Amino acid sequence: MKRIAIYLGMALTVGLGACNNNLDEKPYSSVSQNTYNYDDPYNAMGIVYANFRSLYGHVTWNIVQETSSDELVMPANASGWDDGGIYKRMHLHTWNSENPQFLNMWNSIYKGVGDANRVIKQLDDGTIKIPGGFTKENFIAEMRVARACYYWILMDSFGDVPLVTEPLDGLATPADYPGKTKRAAVYKFVVDEINAALPDLTEKIDKSTYGRFNKWAAKALLANVYLNAGVYSGTADWAGCLAQCNDIIGHYNLEPKYRDIFKTDNENSVEIIWAIPFDENRAGGFQPHMYSWHGALRAKADLQTTPWGSGSAMGVTQFINTYDAADQRLPDTWLMGKQYAMDNGQPINGSDGKPLNFTKDIPDGMYTGESEGYRMNKFEVKVGAKTDLSNDFPFFRYAQVLMMKAECLLRAGDADGAAALVTQVRQRDFPGDPAKATVTGTQLKQNSAYQYGLVKNYKITDPGNQDVITYGRFLDELGWEFAWESYRRRDLIRFGVFQKKSWLSHAGDAGDRTIFPLPQQVVNANPKLQ
Repeated sequence: MKRIAIYLGMALTVGLGACNNNLDEKPYSSVSQNTYNYDDPYNAMGIVYANFRSLYGHVTWNIVQETSSDELVMPANASGWDDGGIYKRMHLHTWNSENPQFLNMWNSIYKGVGDANRVIKQLDDGTIKIPGGFTKENFIAEMRVARACYYWILMDSFGDVPLVTEPLDGLATPADYPGKTKRAAVYKFVVDEINAALPDLTEKIDKSTYGRFNKWAAKALLANVYLNAGVYSGTADWAGCLAQCNDIIGHYNLEPKYRDIFKTDNENSVEIIWAIPFDENRAGGFQPHMYSWHGALRAKADLQTTPWGSGSAMGVTQFINTYDAADQRLPDTWLMGKQYAMDNGQPINGSDGKPLNFTKDIPDGMYTGESEGYRMNKFEVKVGAKTDLSNDFPFFRYAQVLMMKAECLLRAGDADGAAALVTQVRQRDFPGDPAKATVTGTQLKQNSAYQYGLVKNYKITDPGNQDVITYGRFLDELGWEFAWESYRRRDLIRFGVFQKKSWLSHAGDAGDRTIFPLPQQVVNANPKLQ
């Protein structure tokens, strides 16, 4: 148990409540994770990729990217969903270092870093056997990119963070604990790592590379890092982002139907560049229906589980109001209106005995009725679904590459070129009125359609900051395409909206809320972290 001190110093926190007073480890085998000889690198690398699944849930990274933004909110209702205010604080931007979301994020991400460090060392020293036709550099490159991805999420979320690239073997004192590295330096590390790894990555796009970092997935990661370079380093790099997007374009395609990207069996999607695989039996952790759907919706798809209470995660009314009614992404993303049982087609009733009828209007971000607010409909919930869904999460997909290129062109002055790409993405979304898919460069430069302001009792009572958002219509396009996919917080920060605007019960921020505080348990354990 002495290793707990090391992990806490790094913030790979284990359950303190489970510890006893005996701090001496009892060895049960002379073989450790550092001396075990793996038959192949795939088994060794599996834990690094599997750990990404821990970022998905109702109290961790994925949902934080949405509920801290103007897109989703998780209000309380008669069935609960208050939990000491941990969800409300994300919406209000009044979070503190005790919010469990941050500790969960930190622990999961540094667990991934630690596993990647260990596997890289084992690959390098020959502990892991390399199959014929490959070199150890091929697999080391893959792990360096996976580690860079974890560090990207870390610096994006927390700013200055410990940068550790070697396994933490043996015992350590507080003097040995890692301190912070400046965000700009972590950004440079991430960029340099990915670029250094690219020559040794495969260009294959097949089952053997699914869910792994091939060259194109690494370039998609690098493009995302460059996209927000101005936030991370103080210097924008639109040219760097554009170059990566241009390299990827032509190797993937858009799905003809938007919903097919998010169906249960989506592992063969031609649009997904890098996915996090989930499986209801063997690889759980993806449960958006459990924290968004009303429990009575068990009858909607003959579920083998019951969603939690009346559900909570729902669309912010002001965000929903920005959609064009003809946009197929509206019903494909949001569960709305009356709900019916699968077996008999009868209306599904809520706890009050009245039929559930999900309405877009919610009174505020603090408390709603059980059928208020549009719920998650983006990821297919198959008939007979369990608590964990088998939908693979499309972390990077081709539409995003096209939209990143469009943003680079837009900011470089080529609005018409940007509009052509946005139109290409939109063309599958207006089957009833194809002409509406076309947008112009002039439109993309217009202000957002979002009606910002504080809402009380269903009405905007204080408009707050009403500055025109540069390229606001393009920001709207990002919202419509990528709702529920963990982009919105980053987009709002990049567009200068995250702190200035008010929405629902969230007022503009007085201080810096673009990064999250380090978890209090982490700070308590490591005196070098404040």
